Amino acid sequence: MRWAAGALGALVLLGAAFAGGVLVDQSYPEQVPVLGAHLQKRGSLDRAGLDQALRVVEAHYYDPGLDSSKLSRGSVRGLVQALGDPYTQYLDPTQFRAQEDFYAGRHNGVIGITVSYAGDRPVVASVLPGSPAQRAGLKDGDVILAIAGTDTAGLTADRASALIRGPIGRPVLLRLSRDSSQLDVSVQRADFKSPTVQSLRLEGDVLYVRVYEFGDDTLRDFNSQLRAGLPGARGVILDLRDNGGGLVAAAQGIISDFVGQGEAFEQRGRDGQVHRTQVSGGPAAPDVQLLVLVNAASASSSEITAGSLQTHGRARLVGTRTFGKGSIQVDYRLADGGDLHLTVEHWFLPGGRSVDQKVGLTPDVAVDLAGPRLMFDVAEPSRGHAGDTQLNRALELLAGR
Repeated sequence: MRWAAGALGALVLLGAAFAGGVLVDQSYPEQVPVLGAHLQKRGSLDRAGLDQALRVVEAHYYDPGLDSSKLSRGSVRGLVQALGDPYTQYLDPTQFRAQEDFYAGRHNGVIGITVSYAGDRPVVASVLPGSPAQRAGLKDGDVILAIAGTDTAGLTADRASALIRGPIGRPVLLRLSRDSSQLDVSVQRADFKSPTVQSLRLEGDVLYVRVYEFGDDTLRDFNSQLRAGLPGARGVILDLRDNGGGLVAAAQGIISDFVGQGEAFEQRGRDGQVHRTQVSGGPAAPDVQLLVLVNAASASSSEITAGSLQTHGRARLVGTRTFGKGSIQVDYRLADGGDLHLTVEHWFLPGGRSVDQKVGLTPDVAVDLAGPRLMFDVAEPSRGHAGDTQLNRALELLAGR
């Protein structure tokens, strides 16, 4: 699988630890390649040294009950970490299955939150629609002080994930810091499938479409909701805020709904060759006014989508500078059931513009948002959008103000 992962720091997604957004191709390579001469010219891999270290550990380490599989996986992780690439990683079999479930929208024994880190504590970055966390009243920006009685100060993402995830139907108690107060919230773990697209008609006959991620069902749901909402709409607002990425087919498809011809994006490998991905043709909304909301957590395929629409002159971007993530990873399935997630290419916008090295996309209309809780929640429209300065500015632009 190909990914253009927008790693926004350590995340706890629904109780499973991941790097951030991802861009996925349609298939895995069928086999792991043999070591090529181009690598051997840069120095040989000291296999003898690795084997010697392993034999010393097995012969002399104090605990004789060593788990060889852990040693093997640790060796692969060390190999990957030595590359110094934050987007290349090794996922053990459990992590890889959880990642597949997430992008298929399958969430088992979890509560439905994404978590970033501020300082040494996890913070709720988003609450998935239809999730147990939403029903329990968790809010974006809640600082998690304790999970099931365990203080979160200095807690690793993996450990926080393990504490949040648990048996279906059993609650997990979270101590939260919200504004200037603390509160305890019990959230019952469950299995659920979250939507990746939600939409509604706003005032002024504006179709608002929120894309949470680019998952397996995103393009189908986006196309369905776009076509259903277009009749009579004066404009469309595509909200990609806090969207860390997803499937390349979904990104290409969404671009193709608004752009009739030309490139969707470009990919360049280490050989310098350029592979140009074209739009698929037959756009559903080639002429309707379009504005795209972005922020610092819009990454990877969100940036491909927003940046391509901006480059084609098809949409103006409203919000703040995006994350800036332009490398592409390929998944190589390993014999142990794990996954080697390896950077192999970089992607570029049509015409060759890069958003890598955290350059990001510059919005056409820069608008800050005072806090994450002010962002309009399409899953709870009754809360309104009075405090969402970015959405409100987009509505003004569509109204010609």
